[in-house]
Amino acid sequence: MEVLQLTTTVDASGRLLLDIPTQLAPGQVNVVLVLNPVVASKTQNPNYNFSDLAGQLTWEGDAVATQRALRDEW
Repeated sequence: MEVLQLTTTVDASGRLLLDIPTQLAPGQVNVVLVLNPVVASKTQNPNYNFSDLAGQLTWEGDAVATQRALRDEW
């Protein structure tokens, strides 16, 4: 079995022509095609990696009581 990946062009009539040389012996073969349109490469800004900012806070005391105390200050 061979796995081939190539980028080619579909002509104006919508036809995809493949001429692929192989090292296979003459005979029948199964062909599986996965067509994936190629999007014009645009400069994409990678998403910011927040992993250096991630962490876990430890809270000592009653969080609800502290929240109520903060609300009462308003």
